[in-house]
Amino acid sequence: MTHLLLKDARLWGREGRTDLRIEDGRIAAVGEGLETEGAQVEDLEGAVVIPGLVDSHAHVDKTLWGGPWVPRTAGPGLAAAIAYGAERRAEFGVPNPDFITALLTNMVVSGTTHARSHVDVDPGIGIGAVHAVREAAARLDGRIEVELVAFPQTGILVSPGTADLMEEALKAGVKSVGGIDPAGFDGDAETHLDLVFALAEKYGAEIDIHLHDGGDLGISEFDLIIERTRALGYAGKVTISHAFALCDADDATRARLIADLAELRIGLTSVAPRQILPLRELDAAGVTMGIGNDGVRDLWSPYGTGDMLQRTQWFARNAGFSKDADIELALEAATFGGARLLGLEGYGLAAGDNADLVALVGRNPSEAVLEHHKRKLVVKNGRVVARDGALV
Repeated sequence: MTHLLLKDARLWGREGRTDLRIEDGRIAAVGEGLETEGAQVEDLEGAVVIPGLVDSHAHVDKTLWGGPWVPRTAGPGLAAAIAYGAERRAEFGVPNPDFITALLTNMVVSGTTHARSHVDVDPGIGIGAVHAVREAAARLDGRIEVELVAFPQTGILVSPGTADLMEEALKAGVKSVGGIDPAGFDGDAETHLDLVFALAEKYGAEIDIHLHDGGDLGISEFDLIIERTRALGYAGKVTISHAFALCDADDATRARLIADLAELRIGLTSVAPRQILPLRELDAAGVTMGIGNDGVRDLWSPYGTGDMLQRTQWFARNAGFSKDADIELALEAATFGGARLLGLEGYGLAAGDNADLVALVGRNPSEAVLEHHKRKLVVKNGRVVARDGALV
């Protein structure tokens, strides 16, 4: 494997400028004046170096990126959006490996090295989305790792046959099993969650549940998820995505829920909507939170580019963050937080860690997030995979 020497880097969390020597896909050394005979040398000219960005909540199977522009005409509300997507996807050949490849390519050149993507599993398409995303990821030839979640977008109980297809996806090697609004959309929280946890236990899968339900309904679903996680010994294996009810809870209820999440190592993900999760409180309590792009340019939304720095900026702005420390806290969610949710080993910037790195234009991490210029360099497993916004 080619050895790589990154010179004149501003390493996130380290004062001054330094070099990084990369050997056999790992960071071999960090320090000034490093040399490696025969190494590929990259002069970063003072660029900020962070670990590879982690998109912990994506829906790459749904994307129309690189395809036609489709004006969104869905009615209001979650149920209307779900129906609209299911009705029109065949019209555009979704899931389409070409569209998915185009989006993943933009994610790679933007510095994302790992992603967790929920893929639709339902009687209309079976587990076709699993195969489509895997085909697209294979085309990127190791430039990005994509973990899949078998996701019942159209519901489980209200969409007969979906539970069997979720099991088929798990048999095919999908790592995680999903759920969606067990009460508000599927109509029976107890049965929905029992099915999801039973599948996870049977196949040793992790769990990632979409929870848009707010108010008291959402809080009650939080409690049901917490109860099952504790009873079944599933601590550290559950993520709640969106988690809007946490924003609606009164102070005492929110504190209680956060304490339970911390105890059971239940993670959260946010896609930076107007309802922003209380990241400072979560961080102080030791609750892991990740950030994701959600759907990008699809039948759900015309927004997004797959750029995690842009999404991090959205989160920071919507959270009212303006101090550097808070902006970097959002960046931590888009890097180390996502890495913890995905269980990535050897993730970081120290000697011995995997060489998944991004060189950002900027004098400090906050400036790099807010301006999000084209990434100067992206390294995956010690290999330069993108440079100045283009695939290598």
